[in-house]
Amino acid sequence: MSSLLKVDREMKTKVEAFREQISSEAEHLVASFFPRKLLELDNFLKEPILNVIDLKEIHSEIKFKVPDPILFNNSHDGVDMNTKKRKLEDGVTVESWQGGTKTLVMPEGMLKCNTKLVDLIERVKPEIRTLIEKCNTVKMWVQLLIPRIEDGNNFGVSIQEETVAELRTVESEAASYLDQISRYYMTRAKLVSKIVKYPHVEDYRRTISEIDEKEYISLKIIVSELRNQYVILHDMILKNIEKIKKPRNCNSEALY
Repeated sequence: MSSLLKVDREMKTKVEAFREQISSEAEHLVASFFPRKLLELDNFLKEPILNVIDLKEIHSEIKFKVPDPILFNNSHDGVDMNTKKRKLEDGVTVESWQGGTKTLVMPEGMLKCNTKLVDLIERVKPEIRTLIEKCNTVKMWVQLLIPRIEDGNNFGVSIQEETVAELRTVESEAASYLDQISRYYMTRAKLVSKIVKYPHVEDYRRTISEIDEKEYISLKIIVSELRNQYVILHDMILKNIEKIKKPRNCNSEALY
């Protein structure tokens, strides 16, 4: 029995140490990290990379040649069997008379991503991940401060619950930004595949440029939203810090 009590005391000590660690880290995040981060992101928004005026500067050329046209003659089916399938000198087999161009070898090598946008995405993604992680820590801290359920005197508890809800919303929105980036790559890859299959259709190439421009604008909005979320969380928690840390008045018990 004594050994069980000893184990129980050790577990309580570890849990209490964890609570203190979360509390100390969360208070530091709210007091120091959040305001520092919002200033960093505000400076990021002022950098030239996020203030391109002519969006053509962020376009990326798709280096894939249009195959030579297939010549037709007066054969019985309208298509010369010798030209039905043939390999071009650059390594591409053309079947443009039937379902687009069949690509065996990419003459230009691998079709590259838009390197300008990739570089920008690689700067934005860590900021998104950081916001998610820090929000999770602060959310845990507030949740651990919520007292046991009682009748009455729950105004402070409602403030805690509203703060947790706001932190959860910020987490969810930040995670959606990562999904948006993944969708951009997938959508662009599908369009590039269309260009390879139908290299003679200019609309696909123009659509690539439109998607790149849209993603650039979206990335700038994401950075702006990350900054705003740090501002909102910092302001909301500091304004209600007393109720968050002590949701119930200790003197309220004297009324009963």
